[in-house]
Amino acid sequence: MQIGLAGLGAMGANIAARLLDTGHQLTVWNRNAEKTKPLVAAGAKLATSPAALADASDIVLTILTDGAAIDAVYNGPNGLLFGDVKGKLLIEMSTVAPKIETDLAEKVRAKGAAFVECPVGGSTGPARQGKLLGLMGGEPADAERARPVLEQLCRKVEHCGPVGAGSAMKLAINLPLMVAWQAYGEAFALARQAGLDSKRIMDIFVESSGANNGLKTRADMIVAMLDGRDPGPTTFTIDNARKDLRTMIDAGTAAGADMITAKAALAGFDDASANGQGDGDGARLSVYWSGRKKK
Repeated sequence: MQIGLAGLGAMGANIAARLLDTGHQLTVWNRNAEKTKPLVAAGAKLATSPAALADASDIVLTILTDGAAIDAVYNGPNGLLFGDVKGKLLIEMSTVAPKIETDLAEKVRAKGAAFVECPVGGSTGPARQGKLLGLMGGEPADAERARPVLEQLCRKVEHCGPVGAGSAMKLAINLPLMVAWQAYGEAFALARQAGLDSKRIMDIFVESSGANNGLKTRADMIVAMLDGRDPGPTTFTIDNARKDLRTMIDAGTAAGADMITAKAALAGFDDASANGQGDGDGARLSVYWSGRKKK
C-alpha cells in the first residue's frame, strides 16, 4: 500500500520506520528535510511538499506539533489539501484539542477525502515496535478503513466515537501522567529523608500501589538522573508536556471544568523549563522537584 507520512519528530520517525518494517511503500515529508534522510536511506521515498505527498499516497498519516503546524501542513501553500486527496484516507495522529480535529475533518471531507483522527498513547519505543494505544475518532466506515494500518502501529485500537472523541480521550489519559511527574518529585523529596540510596527508594516505589506504568518503565532512567548519571535518550520532553498540559487545560475549561490539578502541574513544568530543564525527559521533572528548594 502507498502510504505517506508528514511529521518526523521523535514519534513520527519511529512510526515511519515501523511502516517500512511492515512492508508498506512509504513516502515521507518533513519541514526539516534533514530528518528524512535516515528513512530515505532505509527505503522511503521523499516528497517535495505536502501536496506532493498527497499525490503519491493512498493513505496519508500526519503527526505534528500543534494546531499551527497542522494548519500549515494541510492548508498552507502546497499543503495536503492542495494535492490529489479525493477518495483517499487522511489519518491525523497529533495530540491537539478536539476542536482542531473536528474543524480539520470538515475541510478534508469538503475535498472528497475521508478523515480519521488517531492520537496515540505511548512513547518512541512502543512506536517503533508497533505497540502504541490508538484512540480513534471518525465515522464507522472510515474507522474500519483505517484500522488495518493502525493495527500495525498499535497493540490496541479503540474507536472512541466521532472525530473529536479520540483527541478528548488522548488528553484525558495523558493528564494523570503529567500530574504524576510533579507528584513523584515531591514524593521523592520526602523519601530522601529516609536516608536510602536512589535505587532502594525506586525499588520501594515500584513495589507500591503508588507506582504507575510510566514510573515503572522509567525507573532505571530516574535512578540514573537522581545519581547524576547519563539517563539515556529522551522519549518525551518537559516542553512537550507543557504543550500538552496547556491543551488539556484549554479543552477542559471549554467543557466547563476547573482543571485546578492540571494548572498546578503546569506551573511545576513551567518552573523546570525556566530553569533549563525543558529539553529533558518528562521524568526529569520529578528529579528536578525532588531537589528544588523552596524559594
